[in-house]
This record gives sequence, C-alpha cells and structure tokens, in this order.
Amino acid sequence: MSTETNKKLVRRFYDEALNDRRVEVIDELALADYAEHDPLPGQRDGLVGLKDRVTMFIEGLAPTFTVEDVIAEGDRVVVRWTNNGTHVGAFLGIPPTRRSFSIAGIDIYRMENDRMAEHWHVVDQLTMLQQLGLVPSPEGAPA
Repeated sequence: MSTETNKKLVRRFYDEALNDRRVEVIDELALADYAEHDPLPGQRDGLVGLKDRVTMFIEGLAPTFTVEDVIAEGDRVVVRWTNNGTHVGAFLGIPPTRRSFSIAGIDIYRMENDRMAEHWHVVDQLTMLQQLGLVPSPEGAPA
C-alpha cells in the first residue's frame, strides 16, 4: 500500500469513526489483532478493543477531531490533531462534568495489509483534566 493510501485510510478513522460516530467502519480500517499500546481501562484487545475505545470517547467525551497534519513513511502514519469535546457521559468511571475541553495529541499507526495494525500516542491529558475541573490548574494559569 502506498503512503498516500495509508494516510487516506487513517484519515477515515478520524472523519468517519470518531467525528461521524460510525464505529462500524472500524471493521474496514483495522486488523482483527490490532494492537493498542496504551489501552484505556476496560478496553479489550484487538479490533473489538478499538471499537471499545472509540465508543468510550464518543459516549463520554463527544469529541470532534481536527486533523492538523498527516505524515507517512514506510508502514507508519503519524497524525497531529486537536480534539474539542464536552464531557457528556461517564468516562473512565468519572461522572460527566458537562464541561468542554480542547486538547492536542499525536498518534502513530503501523499499517499492515491495508489496515491499521498498531497504535501509539501522546495526548495532553493533564490539560483536559484541568479544563474539566478534575485537576486544579496552577495559580495564575488560564482555566
């Protein structure tokens, strides 16, 4: 698969699965033995685990991802994104705060057989927790 095709496939994950809330499209995007290297508590393994993860985000955080950059080389695709959402449902056992947040992150996917095979990420979770009022912000810092 070409790097351009890999980039388009990963972009579909953000556009269709996350933003359009179409969890079923994940069957077309990821391998059955998909490997998540930083699973959420309660997230199962494999393709079903990726569906768990997306469902947790959608139901708990009502995310809207904006893809800022997509870079591909070989079998890797890197996505830099921003996520604007609202804590509308229980997420990781935390009752909804109804507060909004805006965070940034970077995802790295390894592609195999025209599908997403593995995932690693770096996400600004501290900022999200501060914006949701779950962790205090340092004195003088913007809320």
